[in-house]
Amino acid sequence: MSRSARAAVSALLFSTALVFSSPAVQAESFGLGRLATPEEIAAWDIDVRPDGQGLPEGRGGVMTGEEIYQERCASCHGEFGEGSGRWPVLAGGEDTLDTEDPVKTIGSYWPYLSTVFDYVNRAMPFGDAQSLTPDETYAVVAYILYLNDIVEDEEFELSKENFTTVRLPNEVNFIEDARPDTAKVEQAEPCMSDCKAEVEITARARIIDVTPDEDAAD
Repeated sequence: MSRSARAAVSALLFSTALVFSSPAVQAESFGLGRLATPEEIAAWDIDVRPDGQGLPEGRGGVMTGEEIYQERCASCHGEFGEGSGRWPVLAGGEDTLDTEDPVKTIGSYWPYLSTVFDYVNRAMPFGDAQSLTPDETYAVVAYILYLNDIVEDEEFELSKENFTTVRLPNEVNFIEDARPDTAKVEQAEPCMSDCKAEVEITARARIIDVTPDEDAAD
């Protein structure tokens, strides 16, 4: 093949490659992607915020929550939220956060009730996530509040209407990030007395294996 012929073939191949590398042609050729439907977006848009935004309609009481909890949750978290084996403890731990062995539960550590609801709603029960109805989720969260003595009336009913009136004990100890490169910098000085001079890593979760084994849950 002559030099001029080879040049013509090369130019043709190059121009063809440019055409088929354009996003429009790729999408048309391979059928990649489409707009999400409103139903698909709604299925993912289930997060709940501290101000109550995202809460579904519904209600559930402590006693109903106890029944659901014993059936769906107690095998891992214990009958009274004490944890079974190495599964997370949900209740107790008051006044332990400043000790060498803090017990971080919903009653002792978590800042917002919305975090509890959101986690139960999205991820629980383990292995059967999002199987609870909104009413069942409200009921389970109400029972967890009862286990932590945050509500003391066994007739208490949690709902979308009264959700934001419930405050967790440790909320006041969570402060906004006051570093100068953040949007909100007006923040009272946090307590920094008796702090360690340096923070060092003493162990890694991967090494100490903090994930419960299936056998441990039996």
